[in-house]
Amino acid sequence: MPYNSLESALLDLEKHGMLLRIREEVSPDLVMPKMAEIATRESLPALLFEHVENSPFRAAANIFGTQERARFLFRKTLKKAKTAIAFHGDPMKILKSPSLWPSLPSIGISALPLPSLRAPVLAEETTLSKLPQIRLHRDDGGTFLTLPQVFSQMPGEQNMLKSNLGMYRIQTSGNDYVQDAECGLHYQIERNIARHHEAAIEQGVPLKVSIWLGGPPSHTIAAVMPMPQDLSELLFAGLLGGRSFRYTDYEGWKISSDADFCILGELALTLKPEGPFGDHIGYYSAKHDFPYLNVKKVFCKKNAIYPFTTVGRPPQEDSIFGELIGELVKPIVPQSVTGICEMNSVDAAGVHSLLLAIGMERYLPYKKEREPMELLKEANALLGFNQVSLSKYVFIAAREDSPRLSTRHIVDYFIHILERLHLNQDIHFQTETTIDTLDYSGSTLNHGSKVIFAVAGSPIRSLGRSAEDLANLNLPDGFLNPQIAFPGALVIEASPSAQIEVLACALSNWDAREKFPFVTVTEDASFAAKNTDNWLWVTFTRSDPARDIYGANSHFENKHWTCEAPLCIDARMKPQMQAVVEEDPQIEALARDILHRAQKQQCRH
Repeated sequence: MPYNSLESALLDLEKHGMLLRIREEVSPDLVMPKMAEIATRESLPALLFEHVENSPFRAAANIFGTQERARFLFRKTLKKAKTAIAFHGDPMKILKSPSLWPSLPSIGISALPLPSLRAPVLAEETTLSKLPQIRLHRDDGGTFLTLPQVFSQMPGEQNMLKSNLGMYRIQTSGNDYVQDAECGLHYQIERNIARHHEAAIEQGVPLKVSIWLGGPPSHTIAAVMPMPQDLSELLFAGLLGGRSFRYTDYEGWKISSDADFCILGELALTLKPEGPFGDHIGYYSAKHDFPYLNVKKVFCKKNAIYPFTTVGRPPQEDSIFGELIGELVKPIVPQSVTGICEMNSVDAAGVHSLLLAIGMERYLPYKKEREPMELLKEANALLGFNQVSLSKYVFIAAREDSPRLSTRHIVDYFIHILERLHLNQDIHFQTETTIDTLDYSGSTLNHGSKVIFAVAGSPIRSLGRSAEDLANLNLPDGFLNPQIAFPGALVIEASPSAQIEVLACALSNWDAREKFPFVTVTEDASFAAKNTDNWLWVTFTRSDPARDIYGANSHFENKHWTCEAPLCIDARMKPQMQAVVEEDPQIEALARDILHRAQKQQCRH
């Protein structure tokens, strides 16, 4: 049977040995989140906190913490959801597969939202301060909801399929918010709720917003699903859940009948400071003015369970969301962006900082040697495609050059790029443009630059792979500790005052410079080169392309920036960047002790 509640899903996990009950009382301030983070990092079971300090409600975390568990929760519906998405992307392909026909009618029925006479979530009233007061990081500005399903529509709209369901940052205490009467609603750019908010402002009316927590697990996934413009997230909630999304109305607000909690409010016409918050790229986002909600009602079902997740440097639980969603949307990518075969917004690099893509290069099939032409059209199309448009570094390769190339195999992908990269023509900047709100590498909030690396054709260089290739490397003062991250990618340590132009000039005379066409400059080369995730995180989250890319003998030709090998990226921390989210050893030790006791107690049972 499909899950009709969060609790039914948790009980199913427990039945199959995938849930750990935490029976002792635990603080939601730093400790519960740290326990959840450890559980995700170490592939432990989902956690059910039966006694939360200063709250009457139970809480659950790490629900989707492994691919195995996420697939288990949707084991009966995942194939149908894939079929439905593939049908939207390529109807003829499905119609040519008779084995899939029998599932199409049931898919359609389960997808449609269904009004319900009974709404368990309206059973009781509560307040924001009675919810588990989850504070994830010591320097966070207050408590936050981390798995909210935020529902909005155009003012006056009643059709549930003309709506937006998203997962945005909701600060429930701290700063200037009036306790229990206000909460922050920080939606990022390129979200449909902004269209609804804009219409409400133009009409001079408050925008009614519903925030749901819990309910069937498919509802949570639907809130982060990048749906095509003409498809509602509520359809996907029904598809993935194998059960229609149930809803009801309450005084002009839409209610998710099966949710555990429902917060109803109106977006204020003014702004209030929100943050700081240790966000999902591993740094704090600073305090800024953002919209906030005037809270009118908070409802909950009887024996409600409060779901939450952790947020910080990847990988976290939302990394599992990303992998699952990437698998689901893969069939519609070629139809959404013509010519694109595959793409990967790299989780380890903070998602929007780095996009890897594979496209088709078919413009001049008669030419002996391919060059990136159609690839540039495709790359620019990606920069106009829903949330993918926020990508900062875009790399794109031609499928024809390597049919087996995959954006999921990061090192192999970069080796393919670096072997073929013509530094004098394959790098294309977009300056003074819009970047992700959480990215502080640019000039000001939401402002920075982008760059496209587009490569096609045969390899033009052999990449350096061993320390022997560094034998004749003479670094100028202020630069030291060269490390090979992977073939062709070098990491060099630099003092804060060291000038990258000086390094680029020195490297222009290095006899092995073509072997290492890509150099990352950072404060700690050993850390950045230790593993691929560190290299990705440091290189792409700490640099703005237009400000921080340098190269040997760089200059402009017809306003096109060009250089020779090696290209150097200044990935040192800059003054405008925010602090890294640091671990707290004492909190971690306490969290591990509680987890250990819970595991021992479960073994005895």
